[in-house]
Amino acid sequence: MTKCTLKNIVTASLSWTVIFSTITFGQAFQGRNQILSLGGSRAVAPYIANDRNPKAKFDTTAFLTSSDPFVGDKLSPDLRALVESGDKKRTVRVILQSDNIGDPQLMDVLKRNDVRIEARAESLNMLVINMRIRAVEAVAASKRASHLSLDLEVKRLGHVEMTTGITAMRAVKTNSSIDGTGIGIAVLDSGISGGHDMFTGPTGKTRIVQQAQFETGGAEDSYGHGTHVAALAAGKGGKTGDVISTSILGNYQGVAPGANIISVRVLTNIGTGSSAKLIKALDWIYANRAARNIRVVNMSLGTAAVETWRNDPLCRAVRKLTAAGVVVVAAAGNDGKNLFGQKTYGNIHSPGNDPTVLTVGATNTFGSDQRSDDEIATYSSRGPTRSYYTDEYGIKQYDHIVKPDMVAPGNKLIAARSSISVLATSNLTNERLNDGISPKTQLVYMSGTSMATPIVAGAAALMLQANPNLTPNMVKMILMYTAQPLRGFNHLEQGAGQINIEGAIRLAKLVRRDLTAATKLGTPMLTTSTLPSQQSNIAGQTIRWSQGIVVDQGWAKGSILISQYQKVYGLGLLLSDGLLLSDGLLLSDGLLLSDGLLLSDGLLLSDGLLLSDGTLFYDYSDTFGNGLLLSDGLLLSDGLLLSDSFFLTDATMLVGELTLGVQTLLFGDNTASMP
Repeated sequence: MTKCTLKNIVTASLSWTVIFSTITFGQAFQGRNQILSLGGSRAVAPYIANDRNPKAKFDTTAFLTSSDPFVGDKLSPDLRALVESGDKKRTVRVILQSDNIGDPQLMDVLKRNDVRIEARAESLNMLVINMRIRAVEAVAASKRASHLSLDLEVKRLGHVEMTTGITAMRAVKTNSSIDGTGIGIAVLDSGISGGHDMFTGPTGKTRIVQQAQFETGGAEDSYGHGTHVAALAAGKGGKTGDVISTSILGNYQGVAPGANIISVRVLTNIGTGSSAKLIKALDWIYANRAARNIRVVNMSLGTAAVETWRNDPLCRAVRKLTAAGVVVVAAAGNDGKNLFGQKTYGNIHSPGNDPTVLTVGATNTFGSDQRSDDEIATYSSRGPTRSYYTDEYGIKQYDHIVKPDMVAPGNKLIAARSSISVLATSNLTNERLNDGISPKTQLVYMSGTSMATPIVAGAAALMLQANPNLTPNMVKMILMYTAQPLRGFNHLEQGAGQINIEGAIRLAKLVRRDLTAATKLGTPMLTTSTLPSQQSNIAGQTIRWSQGIVVDQGWAKGSILISQYQKVYGLGLLLSDGLLLSDGLLLSDGLLLSDGLLLSDGLLLSDGLLLSDGTLFYDYSDTFGNGLLLSDGLLLSDGLLLSDSFFLTDATMLVGELTLGVQTLLFGDNTASMP
């Protein structure tokens, strides 16, 4: 077998099939640490299976370079389609990315082509422009124009303390004060009803420290989505000293009731918005992150993930935030089933398709604190990501990243109702309490990955209070490592598993606070040489940690992830950086991740993989192995064609009827729920 690069293999492999592999993570651990990956060509598989030292056959390739380059066509796929449609007079709104948006040559090109600049995102080097289709190619030809994308519509996607492990965490005496105090959570949504008692602090004053508006409608949340989301992340169980308020709201406290809230309005009164305004909001957060100590961003919204995360302007915007130390948590989407109720794959929304984002799916707890009956909500979007770019040969190169990263309760959760709520009045039976109660204490049921996302965002705030030195990748790793895998569901449905806040806080507190970018690979990561017990007790049940993390198209497992510092935990990196990904093989470069990865005897081809806990790892061959159509999308085993353009609206309110997305928000899965 001749030595070859990853590029050689990918170019040669035009047919995409699935291969599983089990790889030991570090020779010293003798198989206890594993990496699972899925990849391509069957032609390479026999060589890999019979080679005990495959690493020598490959060149080491970092997954993401520090320059974060663009790939493929300068135009997003949907914009390219408009250019080729022939309607040259049509005016479109475009997001232009550049390495210098103030460059005189770029300004001259825009002026000569009658392009109007609508808005600037200075920190992100992006312009929102209006232009005729006939001018697109001329602007793209400029050396200062890195990438052009269509402005897309943005849409919101729709007992917590006990079932997530918060109660168990606070039962530890030293954890009683961990409530998110001092941490800023930016909620990008439809605004927040600031007068609700759930947003008060210990003195009775509001914890909404700032409101920024990038969409029409004012500061008040007339739609009702943002108020509910913010309360799940950081709602307080009633106003201090008010007996009536605490008696009504006490059982519905959010995850981080001491955190400061920054309300960033990006959705209208009917729950819609645009990616251009969302990018402008992210630019504002980047510029103001230090002033408000914004360490967490909650995005219970999303848009169609059409172009690869490498080029998507929304993905690049959030990537700049994570590189600056801000944890970005985004909803996976509510497109886990079609209009016929059939399970679908490949509908992860943007920016949830970005590997630096903590992407969250939803579970159904059936209203019980115990987790033994928990399931993935039927509507929760499943991976892999289907965003893509077109290479120089005209072939679509799909990202195929395993998402979501994890899941959290999201079905029929009770939280604050805004004083004016379009959503709540669309379904009067959805009220938790009668309208006669004060608007300051009203509650409402809602469902969706929108509701699961703030559970994770609140948990991130708790972790950062417990250990302020954690990087976004550390937060992401710890949450995945301590998550509980749900039996009967695969990684494309649940990622690492369901959130376990008790375990996450316990592990976060053990991480050393003197780790920096200069820390050497393999340095002891914890303040103790004894690993923590890798299980938690929640609601009287013992749950096992996943002890692994999602990495691009693979699954890394093993205690080395927490016992030794990995360079990929630093700022500006992906958890998969330093890994050589090839067809059925995942290797470390020994620079960013600990070296010593070997191919074990457990290589299985298209027949599934049995994990050590007895849970059957999903047989990807049933989903992707037969009939993958690169041009049309995924042909599922039941014959359902999932088109690349398939995207159900999650927000638009239609007269006389409700869309599938709105029904998810109001009704969720029609099962038992929290009382």
